[in-house]
Amino acid sequence: MIKINESYLKLQASYLFIDIARRVQAFQAAHPEKEIIKLGIGDVTHPLPDACIQAFHQGVDEMASAATFRGYGPEQGYAFLREKIAEHDFQARGADIAADEIFISDGAKCDTGNIQEIFSQEIRIAVPDPVYPVYVDTNVMAGRTGAAEEGRYKGLVYLEGTRENGFIPALPGEPVDLIYLCYPNNPTGATITREQLKVWVDYARENRSLILYDAAYEAFIRDPALPRTIYEIEGAREVAIEFRSFSKTAGFTGTRCAFTVVPKVCTAYDTAGEKHLVHALWNRRHGTKFNGVSYPVQKAAEAVYSPEGQAQARALIDGYLENAALIRREMSSLGFDCVGGENSPYIWVDGRRDSWAFFDLLLNEAGVVCTPGAGFGRCGEGYIRISAFNSRDNVEAAMARIRSALAG
Repeated sequence: MIKINESYLKLQASYLFIDIARRVQAFQAAHPEKEIIKLGIGDVTHPLPDACIQAFHQGVDEMASAATFRGYGPEQGYAFLREKIAEHDFQARGADIAADEIFISDGAKCDTGNIQEIFSQEIRIAVPDPVYPVYVDTNVMAGRTGAAEEGRYKGLVYLEGTRENGFIPALPGEPVDLIYLCYPNNPTGATITREQLKVWVDYARENRSLILYDAAYEAFIRDPALPRTIYEIEGAREVAIEFRSFSKTAGFTGTRCAFTVVPKVCTAYDTAGEKHLVHALWNRRHGTKFNGVSYPVQKAAEAVYSPEGQAQARALIDGYLENAALIRREMSSLGFDCVGGENSPYIWVDGRRDSWAFFDLLLNEAGVVCTPGAGFGRCGEGYIRISAFNSRDNVEAAMARIRSALAG
């Protein structure tokens, strides 16, 4: 008799975005004549930068010739891409990160979900609330939690983000080993200052904890006072792993390319209290379970760092930020308190009602899809997340529809 991993049975009914898709499909089936505008899931809508497309074609052409064909690439990623990442994303900002501390992957979602495999079942884990569901669900699957009660799993330490604390949670009130942080934040759009981030780094150093820092949206930061990487903070190399993605930086959601930074001085401990290098552990896991991102995709990602690629990627992000500013301005004018929309593509709206009820109202009355905040945790109840990832015309139309629906 084959037995299942019963931890999967602890998972709540379904993944948030599956629930949303089901409701949208039901609405479309009932109202086939109505066009829906999707401002829910954080998927980009604009084409890849032209510099990336040209490099992509070049990579494909190289695969057509025996002289330039490539088979299996290095699991950690091609040096040409890792060197550009180290130079432009870290060293240029004063962060001491080397190319061989970077692991190319097919998505930050995959890496933030997989990284927990290299840690003990007994560790204490702190997650923010509201939270990107992958952080929680993958640890549930791994068997580190009890059952869910009132929307929270036993065994996890929840770090509450609220309007009162600006969605920057306080330090945990009990010892924890692994801490998930995400800034600019998904879902709230909140950002963190260097001083606030230093508090977390200092806590991790003092308590021999490790921070998993999701910086997938760092390219949206326009305020130079805000940190673009946790490694701008002194001491972070020893206590932090950072996750990045080309998905939002340059529109690679359908192309798949990301990277994880694991400094060689980052340490964890065995049951005897002996230190071990996390870089070596992740390298072993990565090399065993991953065969690398395709060569043409890595060529396309490298082009992001060319002068043309930098300008084109920035223009894409500027367009989404203009959408975000419009959404925040319109929702604020309707009397809603908002967070995000500045240095972030997400606007976190206090709907002053049940999250799913507000979702249904906007879907049924305006034909606009958002994301209910309750799907991100107990502290998300009452909020919705609106994404700026769409065309300017669609965002303007969505805001007009929402204004009309709420006025009615």
